[in-house]
Amino acid sequence: MSAVYLVLLLLPLVSAQTFHWGPCPTPKVQPNFNLQQYLGRWYEIEKLPASFEKGKCIEANYALREDGTIQVLNSQFYQGKVSAAEGTAVVQDPRDPARLGVSFSYFSPYSPYLVVSTDYTSLSIVYSCTNVLNIFHIDFAWILSRSRFPPPETVKYAKELLTKEGIELCRMKPTDQMGCQDN
Repeated sequence: MSAVYLVLLLLPLVSAQTFHWGPCPTPKVQPNFNLQQYLGRWYEIEKLPASFEKGKCIEANYALREDGTIQVLNSQFYQGKVSAAEGTAVVQDPRDPARLGVSFSYFSPYSPYLVVSTDYTSLSIVYSCTNVLNIFHIDFAWILSRSRFPPPETVKYAKELLTKEGIELCRMKPTDQMGCQDN
């Protein structure tokens, strides 16, 4: 099967995602990343579209497991109920710990999870990108906060940083955190 036909078959799968022609950008990541400080609850403030995130009150909880992997527990309120997805993240290279891999299925490979920047206490900027046949790439970006409602200047800073790193944000949308309850 030619690459053109394969791309045409894949397009419906990526329509709810953000894709661009050409290879993935290669943003810098958080220097001296400290996983222990990063663990805990993060609220999703804004994101590039993701087919697996359609609800509101979206948050991610990260916890270290005894085997050294990281439990990733994502939750959202969608269609009148809370749904959760549990995954596993791993530090793929101890020399570059801000470049993690995450998977939500035993049958899928680890996807990139790059911590572009974090201050550990209020803001995390995360990026993920996958090249498809070196023809186009599918990317995700998240602005996360320890608070459901960070100051607007924090979100502006995050967007400016992502843009500076070559990440296209025209489809980025805020996540509804109104009326959410903490567990």
